Amino acid sequence: MVKRRKLAGAVAVLGLSGIVTAVGSSPATASSHREAPLISQDPVADLTDVYAFVSPDKPGSTTFVMNVIPFEDPSGGPNFYKFGDDVKYTLNIDNNGDANPDIEYDFRFTTSVANRGSFLYNTNQVTSLNDPDLNVKQTYTVTETDHPGHGRWSKSKVIARNLVVPPANVGARSTPNYEANLGAAGVNALPNGGKVFAGPRDDPFFADLGAIFDLAGLRPFNSAHLVPLPTDKGRDDVAGKNVHSIAIQLPTAGLTDGDPVIGVWATTSRRQVRVLSDDGDLYSLGRWVQTARLGNPLVNEVVVPIGSKDKFNASQPQNDLQFVNAVLHPELGKLIPILYPGVNVPTDVSAGLGTGGREDLATIFLTGIPGVNKPKHVAPSEMLRLNTSTPSAFPNGRALTDDVVDGAIRAVAGATAFSPAYNISPNKDLGDGVDANDKAFTSSFPYLAAPFDGYSRK
Repeated sequence: MVKRRKLAGAVAVLGLSGIVTAVGSSPATASSHREAPLISQDPVADLTDVYAFVSPDKPGSTTFVMNVIPFEDPSGGPNFYKFGDDVKYTLNIDNNGDANPDIEYDFRFTTSVANRGSFLYNTNQVTSLNDPDLNVKQTYTVTETDHPGHGRWSKSKVIARNLVVPPANVGARSTPNYEANLGAAGVNALPNGGKVFAGPRDDPFFADLGAIFDLAGLRPFNSAHLVPLPTDKGRDDVAGKNVHSIAIQLPTAGLTDGDPVIGVWATTSRRQVRVLSDDGDLYSLGRWVQTARLGNPLVNEVVVPIGSKDKFNASQPQNDLQFVNAVLHPELGKLIPILYPGVNVPTDVSAGLGTGGREDLATIFLTGIPGVNKPKHVAPSEMLRLNTSTPSAFPNGRALTDDVVDGAIRAVAGATAFSPAYNISPNKDLGDGVDANDKAFTSSFPYLAAPFDGYSRK
C-alpha cells in the first residue's frame, strides 16, 4: 500500500524526458494468446493483440487493431471460426489521462444461416460477400459512445450497421481469388471519414512460443541456458495461423482532447446469464460482464501472477495499482540470471517514482514515458499509449511490424536507457530469433495480411 501511494504521488514529478524511444525499451510487450485460465476456455472472447499506430498512408488518421481467437487453424471446418454473436468487442480510448474511457467503439455480430438443412459452410464457390452460396454469414454493427462529461454522462450512436464479415478462406475451390473477391470488399467507409474492417486475417504476431515457454528458452542462446541444447534458429509458432481482426481507422482530430497522447485498450464482454433452449438457440440475459482486457500485451500473460490473471481481465485501468508489485518485482527478471548464468539483471532501477524495485517497468506499465507517450495529466494505469503527433514505434503505440518479444526480453534484462550499466551484451542481444511476420503486411488499410486458406495450409 505504501508503494502504491508513493507511485501515485510521484507521477506528477517524474521528469525523464525522452529517455526511451525504441522498441527495445518496452518492459512487457508480446502477444497475450491464452493468457489467463478462464479466458483460455473462451476463444471467441480471447483478445490476442492490440495495435495502435499513426496510419502510414493517411496522415491525420490513426489506426487501431484488436485481434481475437488465438491459434486459428485455417482448415478448421465445417464450423469455421467466427466472431461471437453473444460477445461485445470494445475499443476504449482515454484522451485525458484519467484512466477512464472517453470514447468507445462497440462491435456486435450476428450470424445467419441460409440453409439449416445443409452441413456445408458454402454450397458452391463464393465470389462476393453477398454470394447466395455462402451458407453461413456474419454481419456487424458499430456503435460509438462519447463521454464528454468525463464519465458522468455519455451519448451513443450507431455509425455503421449490417456490414458483412468476409468469410473464412476455405480454399481455392470454395473461395477463389480470396483477397480480390472477399477480403478487400470487407473494408467499409464510415461517415466521419474513417474506415472499418472485421474478419479473418493472418495472425500478425510472431514469436518462438515453444522455446519461450520451455523454461524461457531462446534457441539462438541455447548453449548458454542452464539446461543447454544445441544452438538453433528461432521458430515462429504463430506462422500459418489466423485470427479474427477488428480494425478501425479514425481521424486523429476526433480522438484527442488538447493532448496528442491517447491511451488505448480493448475489452470483451458477455451477458451475465446465458441460456441454451431445448431447440439449441442461445439466449444472453442480464448486464454485460467484462471477460478480457488487453492494452500492453504480455502484461497479463507474463507479469501478472496466475492467481490474479482472471482478476486482471475483469478489472478496470483506474484500479491497476493493485498489480504494481508484480511489475516492480517481476518474476521473469529473477529467473533470467538463474536460467542464463552470467547474465546479470537489475532488481532496482530508479525512475524518480520513489517506490524502489523496477521503476523503469512501472513507468511504462502505468504512466507512459515522459517526452515519448506520457499524457500531460495521468492517473497510473495500464494501457497502450500513443503519441499521435509522432511516428509510431513501440512503446509509442504499437505497429504491426514491431518485434515486441525481443524488446520485452531485453527490457526485463535491464537493457534500456533507464539502466545503462545493463544496456550491454549479452543483455541487449537477447531475443527469440524470430524477427518478422511470416507474411508481408499490406500498404493500405487494414494493413493486415490475408488469412491462410485451409486447403494450402502447411
